Amino acid sequence: MAYETPPLPYAYDALEPYLDARTMEIHHDKHHVTYTTNCNKALAEHPDLAAKPIEQLLREIDRVPADIRPAVINHGGGHYHHSFYWRILGPGKGGQPKGPLADEIKKVFGGFDAFKEQFAKAALGRFGSGWAWLCLDASGKLAICDTMNQDSPLSKGHTPILTIDVWEHAYYLKYQNRRADFVAAWWNVVNWDMATDLYNAGRR
Repeated sequence: MAYETPPLPYAYDALEPYLDARTMEIHHDKHHVTYTTNCNKALAEHPDLAAKPIEQLLREIDRVPADIRPAVINHGGGHYHHSFYWRILGPGKGGQPKGPLADEIKKVFGGFDAFKEQFAKAALGRFGSGWAWLCLDASGKLAICDTMNQDSPLSKGHTPILTIDVWEHAYYLKYQNRRADFVAAWWNVVNWDMATDLYNAGRR
């Protein structure tokens, strides 16, 4: 098997009351595991590709054979995005970033509150299923974007710093159709230390 679903770095209920334990269990153990399994199936006849990190495959998606490219985008993207998502959340987190990332957010977006407003707008404006991202774009500048389904910012030359999953399976058990309430609650579990580390690594 080329890829494995990483374990959650915290207990299912660690993000309560913002993200409920049952959603986290289903999201990780069912949805993420299925993405990983189906990505491995798509790559089963391509051991050369399966040996590469998933980030590389998504960055070089045009080099993936056309017959398996949709599966790699959908399931490989789902595997990578969820692996990233679990790391960017954490118990006892939230608040605001510090250091270089905080300075850059202020410079680019006009302040943390303005950034939160623009990021939430991207998350709420994504029609249907997808993700909102804070990335370093191809020029190395912070940018907010959103992607549909499991399309990856890596395939556009971007380096992810932060993301929110706005597929309904990420929040529906607790928030039903109230995506705005989910987005508002999500800020309380953002792991800004991890985001800062990713920003610093991306700038090097």
